[in-house]
Amino acid sequence: MQQISVLQLGGNPSPDLTVNMIKLTLYSIGVCLVICVGGFTYGFGFASFVTSMGQPGFYEYFDLQPGTAYTASILGAVNALYYFGAAVGALLQGYVADWLGRRLALAVAAGFSLVGGSLAAGAVNVPMLITVRILHGIGLGMIICLVPVYLTEISPAKWRGFIAGLTTLSFSMGYVICSWIAVGTYFSKNLTLQWRLPLALAVAPAVIVLLATPFLPETPRYLVFRGRLDEAWALLQRIHHDPSDAQEAAAKAEYTQIVKQVEYEKEVNVGLIQIFKKPSWRKRALLAMGVQFASHCTGVNGIAAYLPMLMSSLGVSGVMPLVLYGLYVTIGTSLVAVVISFVDKVGRRRLILIGYPLLALVLLTEALLQWKYLHSDNRGGLAACILFIFIHIVIYQAVDAPTFVWCAEIFPTVIRAKGISLSFFGYFVGAITFTTPSGVAFKEIGYRMYLLYMGLCLIAFIIFYFYVPETKQVPMEELGALFGDEVVVHLTADGRGIVEEQVDKAVQIVDTKETDSTVFVTHDEKA
Repeated sequence: MQQISVLQLGGNPSPDLTVNMIKLTLYSIGVCLVICVGGFTYGFGFASFVTSMGQPGFYEYFDLQPGTAYTASILGAVNALYYFGAAVGALLQGYVADWLGRRLALAVAAGFSLVGGSLAAGAVNVPMLITVRILHGIGLGMIICLVPVYLTEISPAKWRGFIAGLTTLSFSMGYVICSWIAVGTYFSKNLTLQWRLPLALAVAPAVIVLLATPFLPETPRYLVFRGRLDEAWALLQRIHHDPSDAQEAAAKAEYTQIVKQVEYEKEVNVGLIQIFKKPSWRKRALLAMGVQFASHCTGVNGIAAYLPMLMSSLGVSGVMPLVLYGLYVTIGTSLVAVVISFVDKVGRRRLILIGYPLLALVLLTEALLQWKYLHSDNRGGLAACILFIFIHIVIYQAVDAPTFVWCAEIFPTVIRAKGISLSFFGYFVGAITFTTPSGVAFKEIGYRMYLLYMGLCLIAFIIFYFYVPETKQVPMEELGALFGDEVVVHLTADGRGIVEEQVDKAVQIVDTKETDSTVFVTHDEKA
């Protein structure tokens, strides 16, 4: 029988699961908050056009008649090409982030967002609006992919769900701020200002990201991937700085695991094709794309993107569609904060599996209510229709944040940027598939659209029940075991040392310039 012993700095592994590696330093918190401005950039940029569709000045300027099939098709085209640009940006990000690094790639994405947002705010006709929204979509597609890449690569396992979940919270905050700005601009006597100002303000967070980029560190996992080990070690020391851990055991243990796992997995010039050739990588890529695609099967973006228009069809007029949209995204964002606070305890899989059948039930109820009351003057029935749209966004949060977290954490370092780019490609393809025709569909088939979403939610639940594993509190370098990969190094429960290494002899793991102490893993063979 093989037994594995660990000689570590500071003695035996502590049974206390709340020490060292799971602590968050002020430095790492500050870095995460700056990165979240990138998520905010995406959310504000997306919502700026949604809220424009609720402004009378928008329709007057572009000579569109609200409520007509032609107008719905134009708005659908603008949304479709925006998502097309975002899908392109997502795929580009996978290569740019591996080529330039996560930090510089973030600057490139912010630059695209800045240019695209500026041109969108200055659009003078529908063809120009469509064209510049593609460019804006490229930048926003890149930036929303980079945020979870960066956040997961600097997160300790204990807090990874919460930190990666900040992606969802940050872009949801963008929705909220933009929506209430739009409520304010609705009252402007300048009809052009009504819709141009939110579009123009979308460039502000992109500028902040650009200005902050020089002060951000690269992620330790990317540094190891590029062979810059000294820089990676110095950064991990800073991330895990803890006065009670004078020997820096947590930083050394994580550094060891990252280096060994990256060395084991590293392949030169890994492209998208190579990802689909390796079975364990292919499985992860297909699941991540499927999970993100399925988030649109819930109908949430189809509803949100046309919510002002839907509210008008339910008899709401004036500024109230924008007010209700503001309440809608505010409630949704509040629930995001709640969900990410316990996603590391409850788990990603469990929340997703709870969310989908409940969403199906709500969608069925909404369909029945609209079938009964949509074209009536029954105020109680119409109010119930609006109520269940709000219940829908509340329950959707059980799916939303866990989906982003799960897709961000399952890929190994060597393909993480490209893997996440594929997951968001699936997300934006889902948006094109379901969000783009929603404007016309809600106009033409009404409540039946909710029945379609209901059926898709049930299908997604069945697939995910059998194929989506739980990932909570598992170190990122050990997640590969869930998909058939070999894990070279396992950490002790407290994150201070190494439990085992899959070699047949004693191997020196960490030897830094700062100390003469060395961590060894020994294997003792006993009968």
